[in-house]
Amino acid sequence: MPNTSARPKHGRRARRRRRVDPARDQLVSSSLESAQQCLLNQDYGTAFVHYLLVLNLAPVFKDFAQESFRFTLFKWAEELDSVGRIQELFDCYEQALEIFPADEVILNSMGEHLFRMGFRDEAAGHFHKALKLKPDYPEARENFYRVANWLVERWHFLMLNDHGRNRKYQQAIQKAVQNGCNTVLDIGTGTGILGMCAKKAGAAEVYACELSKTMYELACEVVAANGMEGSIKILHKKSLEMEVPTDIPHRVSLVVTETVDAGLFGEGIIESLIHAWHHLLLPPK
Repeated sequence: MPNTSARPKHGRRARRRRRVDPARDQLVSSSLESAQQCLLNQDYGTAFVHYLLVLNLAPVFKDFAQESFRFTLFKWAEELDSVGRIQELFDCYEQALEIFPADEVILNSMGEHLFRMGFRDEAAGHFHKALKLKPDYPEARENFYRVANWLVERWHFLMLNDHGRNRKYQQAIQKAVQNGCNTVLDIGTGTGILGMCAKKAGAAEVYACELSKTMYELACEVVAANGMEGSIKILHKKSLEMEVPTDIPHRVSLVVTETVDAGLFGEGIIESLIHAWHHLLLPPK
């Protein structure tokens, strides 16, 4: 007699899960055929709807249909863009990314539409996600730096190339770290230069915060390019909203910042430093 005790539990339920659903399979098959036929007829909107149905009901077809789905999405998006149906365009991209959340080509394409519509910060976010998925994707890299160039003020580049200024900051940070300030917070990090100075000076822990999404992502890129990824924790947050231990594990012994504009106080440096003094910085020895 067979050893029934060796059978896996819930066998009947497992068999039910594997049971074929003829009606669903027929719907998937006919929708896939309709999608391909509409694509041949250049009826991109209808083809897109059919592809959505197929890929939601039968994810097993993702690899098979991915290229055709992308092509259909891009063509349909062009049509929607040409007649000003912008919300529908972005809805289609959102639906596409629900099915292919890690598709760098779709992310890059949506970023291009966002950039053309003037949503440059959001566009930068999509280009950055595409680069994270495929670091050697040239179109996404070019797009990311193009939008960053739009968002970063020209004076910022001049400031970064002010070697005398940078040297003074580096010397001051190094002196503070050598005198025992081994935990550092860089407020308004920008490209991350002051945080990197602190790490190079030997600080044990370095934290940085940046309000601008684009500058935050740029700082992450710069820090990684300098071999300090994981050594500096960068937060996409305003310093006034930071809390211990939610955002940083404990108060720091040194706060550095370069949030001064041509009028000195335009970037809210006074408010930021008062908040840091009361909530983020250790009391003086």
